[in-house]
Amino acid sequence: MVETAASSQDLSSWNGFQWRRKIETFGFNDEARVASGANGEIDGICQHGQLTDKGRETTYALGQRLRHLYVDQLGFMPQIKQDTEDMYLRATSITRALESMQQAFWGMYPPNARTVDFPPPVIVARPVNEETLFPNEGNCRRFRQLARLFADRAAARWNESEQMDYLNKIWSKYMPESSPKVAVDAHPRLSGIMDTINATDAHGSATKLPSDFYDKKGRAILDRIAVEEWFAGYNESQEYRKLGIGGLMGDVVDRMVSTAVDGGWRSETSASGSGNPGAGKSIKFAMSGCHDTTLAAILSSLGGFQNESWPPFTSSIAIELFSQAPSSRADAGTMLEEFSNPPVAAKKGGALSSLFGGSKSVPQQLAPSATARASLDSFPDESREIMRKHYVRIRYNDRPVRIPGCAAKPENHLPGDETFCTLDAFKSIVDKFTPKSWTTECMSNLNEGMFGPGDSERIPADS
Repeated sequence: MVETAASSQDLSSWNGFQWRRKIETFGFNDEARVASGANGEIDGICQHGQLTDKGRETTYALGQRLRHLYVDQLGFMPQIKQDTEDMYLRATSITRALESMQQAFWGMYPPNARTVDFPPPVIVARPVNEETLFPNEGNCRRFRQLARLFADRAAARWNESEQMDYLNKIWSKYMPESSPKVAVDAHPRLSGIMDTINATDAHGSATKLPSDFYDKKGRAILDRIAVEEWFAGYNESQEYRKLGIGGLMGDVVDRMVSTAVDGGWRSETSASGSGNPGAGKSIKFAMSGCHDTTLAAILSSLGGFQNESWPPFTSSIAIELFSQAPSSRADAGTMLEEFSNPPVAAKKGGALSSLFGGSKSVPQQLAPSATARASLDSFPDESREIMRKHYVRIRYNDRPVRIPGCAAKPENHLPGDETFCTLDAFKSIVDKFTPKSWTTECMSNLNEGMFGPGDSERIPADS
């Protein structure tokens, strides 16, 4: 392992400190002993929350797929990278999320695809109390209340059901004496049993539980109940959407609007933010290490998670921004390298261009964005027209997602393909669950029940 360490007493110089780790645990009579793996190995043992070797393998493969699509096939990102100034890399404070993002980046840009003088990439992190890369139940009091209310409802609905009886028939004999019954809110919780089953199943015979846990019918019941417990709130409560995932989606939309309308989005926390912000590049590609609850929250809030199972390991969502080229200059199959402002006037080739890009003319300094959290109605007609010529597509595990609000009207999507949503329509959808102030709204409506005062936060069943 390598970590940064001061190489002088006055902290004027730093270096990489290489070291090996072994994990110690309790042995017989509490005697200390070294922890070992299934085959007796004592090196490379994971701590709680770290990415396993299998996880590193699959996230590296995800990065390779990103390279194949955005570098090799589309030519949107360069073959060789000399820096990450046009990339925005971010991860939560959970170790496996950071390691997943690092592995995916490494797969997309391995050492032979980086220049010799490639500087260390900047990876953005937030304090956990301000984290929006996952539904932050621990630091948003109102969301925590809502999550518990929906979990309690799931327990009341399923604990005495025929389906739960089946789970108890096959699994209760393995439960602890202090909590012998399988239930949504038992100890362990039903979702915790699911996590254990999925993790052990993913890593082969060395980690397998008794075969009863892999019963096909039992796992289908387990998945259905867990998905309802954790994600039904996004289908039913506007407030659940706002506090659970609205902050992140608001940021995503703000950045796409800046790209389309202003000619590019720039970040003071990207690699270009470490120097003169006026000299930095606009962001073309963002990659974030997040969680299964993040992905399901995004899809559910957009209406794209109907009848889906719990996201499998190494699941991913790609949120892509495309621009429409003038028909007189369209060259089908050729990707635009970047957006400009005006977004298409100075560009050549390509019916559509993918992801984030920016113009080569940059402002002298980064000022607060005038479009951040601005309502759609506040944009002038010229900007709205630009947004109607940009399209958003979401791909979940490499599969395009149909968003009902985009498919509902012909003017909301690309002719002939309902999975390409106009940026104007996409922003209209996301604006409905984007909080104006996440921290303030986390302290609002406390103890006001599942749907707020007067059921004001309930989403109509037909919407």
